[in-house]
Amino acid sequence: MTLDPGHFRERYRASSDPYGLADRWYEARKYAVTVALLPRERYRNAFEPGCSIGVLTAALASRCDSLLACDAIPDAVASARSRTAGLPGVRVEQRVVPSEWPMGSFDLIVFSEILYYFDDADLNQMLRLGLLALRPGGHLIAVHWRHPAPDHPRAGDDVHQILAADERLARLGRYRDPDFTAEVYTRSDGDRRSVAQAGGIV
Repeated sequence: MTLDPGHFRERYRASSDPYGLADRWYEARKYAVTVALLPRERYRNAFEPGCSIGVLTAALASRCDSLLACDAIPDAVASARSRTAGLPGVRVEQRVVPSEWPMGSFDLIVFSEILYYFDDADLNQMLRLGLLALRPGGHLIAVHWRHPAPDHPRAGDDVHQILAADERLARLGRYRDPDFTAEVYTRSDGDRRSVAQAGGIV
């Protein structure tokens, strides 16, 4: 079953940063890799569900004209709002996805350490909604931990196998090490050129 929000509420009651997102070099490096993998220099309208305390949100803000981030946990939302206060174009909301998926379309959707929390039905809904909301030529980036996590409904590698097998998606780039996988996708009927090709270099 999809991991209940109560699981996360307990963690945020015990610590303002229960996953060490603001302090660990592992997280800082992962976020740097995530942002570096984005094929486009700038995005008009981005969505980051499951933003936690907003560390990645702050890093993404410099590449986005408008960025909607959300989390299900009020304490996390408050921390993310505080961290991103003053950053132009950033909005942080309390939402439970997939049931409260926002209206509108995006040219960037960021699934960072979130998809392995969902059961089959909710994961399928997340991908369906993501693809419906993704503009032609837009990018979807997925990043997940590779080590065992007994409280997750599925492993990070399983998430990326599902993404790779989805015929609606075309993978543009990938980074993998023993700790995490980061992949960038576009719609299979979209612009599949490399960064150099899109820039007229080759």
